[in-house]
Amino acid sequence: MARNAAAGLARCLSCPGGDVLVRAGMRPAASKRACVTQASERLVTVGHSPDSDDAFMFYALATGRVGSAGLVYRHLLQDIQTLNEWAREERLDTTAISIHAYAYVADRYAVLASGASMGEQTYGPLVVAREAVPVSALRGARIAVPGLLTSAYLALQLCVGQVTPVVMPFDTIMDAVTHGSVPYGLLIHEGQLTHAARGLACVLNLGAWWHEETGLPLPLGINVVRRSLPDDVKMHIARDLRESIAYGLTHRAEALAWALQYARGMESQTADTFVGMYVNERTLDMGPEGRAGIEHFLQRAHEAALIPSLPPLDFVG
Repeated sequence: MARNAAAGLARCLSCPGGDVLVRAGMRPAASKRACVTQASERLVTVGHSPDSDDAFMFYALATGRVGSAGLVYRHLLQDIQTLNEWAREERLDTTAISIHAYAYVADRYAVLASGASMGEQTYGPLVVAREAVPVSALRGARIAVPGLLTSAYLALQLCVGQVTPVVMPFDTIMDAVTHGSVPYGLLIHEGQLTHAARGLACVLNLGAWWHEETGLPLPLGINVVRRSLPDDVKMHIARDLRESIAYGLTHRAEALAWALQYARGMESQTADTFVGMYVNERTLDMGPEGRAGIEHFLQRAHEAALIPSLPPLDFVG
């Protein structure tokens, strides 16, 4: 379903001869989203997922309601695992990635202070099964995961130890567990809210586990910016992202209506709840607690030999 949503958005964000370019202060209907930049403009490629929380976050930027003069944003929408892989190839100027993936791209990207998605003390990625079992049953078990570079998978390993991952698209995991092709599934996105309606039981809440362990939010996704960009461009990108998030939070109904087209059939109230979980004041600025959560998460991963080295953490914005 997410792949269809991504394909539909790609059609929406493209026109003959190129991808959609959004200029500051330019509404799509008025601009017709010109496919070429002017000589004085800098093209900025931005990657994010075709999900309701990212759509909410990038709404104002994608529709030209905010933005810096001289920057033209080209939005490219892919699932988070693809964006993680693209970051390793340095294909985008700024992109959403998993904290886990940052360990492999920190030499090329710096962290933006805005745009983080974090699990809190009552929510985060879940491991589900067709019936309740003790967490100890997960060690060594076959578990469907949405990607080996996702933060959810890294958190699962920190909590449980070694498992046998079965990589599949995140939006197919609940079906795989329901139909018995895998005994357990690691859920990100809206499955955290809808799994019970599918008859699935929560075995492990990684957000709650991490909070009990550390008292900190669980860092899941961040937005990063290429280190090689000029400093003023990086600062403009950081400001534009922050203003886009702030616009969505202060124009919630408007931004949520836009986000619902990427909610994969969720009821509006469920989508609103999901967006509220992952786009909030901490998303606007992760603050000291958020930064500490990232540092501690990567430190724990390095001590467990789950990432090759402890990456530098440089923040922009």
